Formats: sequence, C-alpha cells, structure tokens
Amino acid sequence: MDCQRAKEISQSPVMANVTYNGVPIYIQNVDEKRNTARIYPLHDPENEQEVPVASLIEH
Repeated sequence: MDCQRAKEISQSPVMANVTYNGVPIYIQNVDEKRNTARIYPLHDPENEQEVPVASLIEH
C-alpha cells in the first residue's frame, strides 16, 4: 500500500479491509515522512504498533 491510500483509509469513516501479516487491522494515522502507519489489530486494540506502510495490504 502507498502512503496516500493509507492516509485516505485512516481518515475515512468507512472501515476498510486492511491486514498486516494476515491480521485485520485499524490504521490510526500515517507518517508520510517516515512511510509508517500507527496501527492496531481489530481483535487487540491495546496492541498498537508502528509499521511500514508498504507492509499493509488492502483486500
């Protein structure tokens, strides 16, 4: 995924089907300078992590 699309998804009120390592996730925000996204698994909101945007997959 690219930064622009990740940013669109993070700002959209509609839930997108995005995964990280096969796990459905929610994108909280995107750091375009670092090409990273702050995410958490839908089943574990406490487990926030910062990951490369390129590793996110939209289905």
